[in-house]
Amino acid sequence: MLWPFKQKTPSLKESGILSGITDWHSHVLPGVDDGIKTISDSLAVLRHFDSLGIDTLWLTPHIMEDYPNTTKKLRERFSELQAAWTGNVKLRLASENMLDSLFEERLASRDLLPIGENGDHLLVETSYFSAPMGFDSIIDSIMSAGYYPLLAHPERYVYMEEKDYDRLHEKGVRMQLNYVSLVGGYGETARKKSVMLLEKGYIDLVGSDVHRLASNEQLIDRHPDKKEHIDLIKRVTEEKNTL
Repeated sequence: MLWPFKQKTPSLKESGILSGITDWHSHVLPGVDDGIKTISDSLAVLRHFDSLGIDTLWLTPHIMEDYPNTTKKLRERFSELQAAWTGNVKLRLASENMLDSLFEERLASRDLLPIGENGDHLLVETSYFSAPMGFDSIIDSIMSAGYYPLLAHPERYVYMEEKDYDRLHEKGVRMQLNYVSLVGGYGETARKKSVMLLEKGYIDLVGSDVHRLASNEQLIDRHPDKKEHIDLIKRVTEEKNTL
C-alpha cells in the first residue's frame, strides 16, 4: 500500500521569509538593557542576521523605569556599534517605550527615538499582565503629538482578548509581531494569538525581538504547525513591513 507523501513544513529559516526583510524590533545595542551585553556579542548577532539575508535591523532598546536610558546615551552607543560593524545589514536606531510614567514625561518633552524612516511612529509596549492606567488616553496622546503608535509583540499580552485587538486596530494602532511567536517561542497562547492576528490582517511589521544569539538560532530552526502560517507571515513581509 502506498502512503501519500506529506511534505514537511519548512522552518522559519528554511522558508526564506527572513531574506531581504527589515527586522523592526531587537535588543542588539550592547550594554543598555536586558539584551546583548558587549559589542563583540552584538557583532556576532549581526553576522548571523547577515547570513540570513536580513536587509535592515532596527535597534530598539528599552526605555522604561527599569532601564531609564537617555536618548543621548543610546545615540552614543549606537555610533560605537555602527563604527565597529562592517557587514551588509543596515542599522537603524529607535527605542521600545514602556507605557509608564517615564514615557509620559518623555512624550511631553518630545525626548524620543521614533521608529521608521519618516520618524513618525513610536514603538510602545505595556506590561504583559495588565494594561496601563488610562491606556486609551495614552494612545490618544501619542496620536495628538503627531505619532502613530506601533504596538510591540501584541501576541504576548495575556490580558488582551480579541475584542481588545479589534479596538486598538480600529483606533489606528499598528502592530509588530515577533515572528518566533509563530513557532512557540513564547508559549502556546502567544502562538495561537499570532495566527489569529495574522489571519485578521492586524500585523503590519515583523521583528525578532532578539536578546540572545543562541536562542534566536534555535527558534528560527523550528517548524510552524502549518505551511499556511508561513504564508501568512510571507504576506506581511512582502506586502507590508514598511513604515
